[in-house]
Amino acid sequence: MSRPTLEPWSDEILPVLSRMLETVVAALPRVGVAALVLLLGWSLARLLRWVLRRWLTGRRTPSFTNVMSTLARWVVLVVAALAAVTIVFPSVRPVDLLAGLGFFSIAVGFAFQDILENTLSGVLMLLRQPFRSGDQIEVQGHTGTVQAITIRETRIRTFDGQLLVIPNRDVYKSVIRVQTHFDRRRLSFVVGVAYENDPAEAADVIVTALSEVEGVLEAPPPEALVQVLGVSTVDLEARFWTVPQQHESQQVLHRAVTAVKSALDAAGIEMPAEIIALQATPSFRAALHGDAEVTPGGAVRRSPGT
Repeated sequence: MSRPTLEPWSDEILPVLSRMLETVVAALPRVGVAALVLLLGWSLARLLRWVLRRWLTGRRTPSFTNVMSTLARWVVLVVAALAAVTIVFPSVRPVDLLAGLGFFSIAVGFAFQDILENTLSGVLMLLRQPFRSGDQIEVQGHTGTVQAITIRETRIRTFDGQLLVIPNRDVYKSVIRVQTHFDRRRLSFVVGVAYENDPAEAADVIVTALSEVEGVLEAPPPEALVQVLGVSTVDLEARFWTVPQQHESQQVLHRAVTAVKSALDAAGIEMPAEIIALQATPSFRAALHGDAEVTPGGAVRRSPGT
C-alpha cells in the first residue's frame, strides 16, 4: 500500500500563505501609519481635554467642565479610530464607515437606551443649568445639596448627611425646586393669640420682635397678618425674609420663634392652648356621681329592676 503524499496539499496551501504574507508585508506601512494616527489622536484628545478644562474653569461649573471636556476627548478618539481604519483598509471609504456607524449607533441606542438617555439629559441640564453644584434643591421629594452632575447621574448630599444618586433622566423630567437660586427666601410660622387681646397690637409686637432678630433681612420687612379665626385663638402668620441656605435659615427661624414668644409674654398677650368642649353624656354623669356602673365601652349598665 502506498503512503499518502503531502505534495498536492502543499501545492495549494503554500501559494495562499505566500499571498497572505505578501499582503501583510504590504500592509505593514499602513498599519504603522494607522498606529501613528491613533497615537496622535490620543495625544490630541488629552491635549484638547486639558485645554478645555483650563479654559472652562472659572467660566463654567466644575460639572460642566468635566462632562464637556470628556465628551470632546471621546469625539477626537472616535475620529482618530475611523481615520486609522480607513488607512489600514483603503477600500473602506469614510462614507461607508459613517453609514455603518449610523446603523451601529441605532443598535447601540436600543441596547443602551437608559444610558444614552441619562447622558443626553445630563448634557441638556449642563447646557440649561437649572441648578449648579452647591445649590440646595428638592427633586422627587428629596432635598439636599448638589455635589456633582456626571454624565449618568446627579449626586445630592441630603441634609442628614447621606448620598443620594438620581439618574439624570429622572431629574430632567421632574419638577425641581432650587432653594438657593435667589439670594433670599421667606419663612413663616403661625402664632395664636387669645380673643381678648387686640390682634393689631399683637401684630405690632411680632413685627418689632422679628426686626431685632439676627439674620432677618430688613428688606422686604417682616410682617404679621391675621389668617384664621380659630376655635380658641386668632391666628397670625409671622413672615420674614432671610438667607436661602437650609442650616442658616433654620437657625434664624429658631431665633425668630423664640423672640416672638418672649415679646408676646412681655407685652401680656396671651397665647392660649386649644379649647376642647366636653359633652356631658349620661354615662359621663353616671361616672361622676357613682349612681350607676359604666361599662368599658362607655354605656350605663342598669340593674334588671330599673
